[in-house]
Amino acid sequence: MPTLSEIRVYPVKSLDPEPIESVRLTDSGAIAADRRYALFDADGDYVNGKNERRIHRIRSEYDFETGALRLREQGNDGWERFDPDADREGLESWFGDVLGYDVTVRRDDEQGYPDDTNAGGPTLVSTGTLEAVAGWFDGASGRPAIDAAELQRRFRPNLVVDAPAFWEDRLYADRESTVPFSVGGVEFAGVNPCQRCVVPTRDPATGEPDDGFRERLTERRRETLPEWVDRDWYDHFYRLMVNTRVPGAPGTLSVGDSVTCDREPTAESV
Repeated sequence: MPTLSEIRVYPVKSLDPEPIESVRLTDSGAIAADRRYALFDADGDYVNGKNERRIHRIRSEYDFETGALRLREQGNDGWERFDPDADREGLESWFGDVLGYDVTVRRDDEQGYPDDTNAGGPTLVSTGTLEAVAGWFDGASGRPAIDAAELQRRFRPNLVVDAPAFWEDRLYADRESTVPFSVGGVEFAGVNPCQRCVVPTRDPATGEPDDGFRERLTERRRETLPEWVDRDWYDHFYRLMVNTRVPGAPGTLSVGDSVTCDREPTAESV
């Protein structure tokens, strides 16, 4: 039976994850503290990995007990410590100095700041998928190899399930339907295969572009998409991971929880 092997929370949208053993889901179905904080520019637009490559160079550590946030630039060993609420002005000034323009920090404890507000539950991928996709970037073509750990940093999932490659593709159906499944007894609804943005195409530590990454992922995804997968979502194949809603929220998830789904591919369709 598939089990939950990792939980990753991203306290500040686009910054580093924090692995944790157990987490609470809010009434909205979001992971508590996930994307709790987000950066915005003077026009009110997100300052995130999609539109600001330099944000990849910011390293972060978040203390869930105290709420303290530590920050540094890649290549700089000196950490700066902030209370994101009590020292909001100092935090915004630090980001502004690094990025070169004024930044506002906002907080949302209930929903956070997910990319897909229609499916704001945790994102999910399997260990087998990370390993399989890493095999598509094994360095054989002369480009640097990418292992499963780096792919996880690029794709930024909340939940990693110990399951075979592309197991999570059974967790969505057509555009008019969702697929029920559960994690540790908490009821989930699988919504859609996650449409990827520019972020996975960059080195997660430096933001430098990885030429050909998107093309390779799209090509291999098209070639290897299991026959039993509903293709209603696949207007293009630059999709990986699953977006969810959580009708069973609030609840608690813990590493080691069983993950169950009654929607299994039939022998004829495999």
